[in-house]
Amino acid sequence: MRKAFYLVAIAALAVPVLVTAKYRTIEAKADEKPALEVKIDNFAFAPQTLTVPAGSRVMWINKDDIPHSVVDKDQAFKSKALHTDEKFSYTFDKPGTYDYLCSIHPTMTGKIIVK
Repeated sequence: MRKAFYLVAIAALAVPVLVTAKYRTIEAKADEKPALEVKIDNFAFAPQTLTVPAGSRVMWINKDDIPHSVVDKDQAFKSKALHTDEKFSYTFDKPGTYDYLCSIHPTMTGKIIVK
């Protein structure tokens, strides 16, 4: 009987902590700007060239069934190997042209133009 009481008491204490953590996560993401998307599929980045204003966040989403990466040729950004449905994002604060590729499949290339 005591064991059941302790389990109920622990569960009752854990629920507010979990709910609070969930809402804090949502609040933190609410301040982010929506990301412009580049899909990775069929060994290609789509769109291959994307023009964005400075301060934009770009999110790459791997929709292929094998891993890919996103690596800037000048090393401004670099993702880990992204498996199916994994995402990587980067905020482009400085105007310029950013040529990137998949380091696993170097013939896959793309370009972000920041105005």
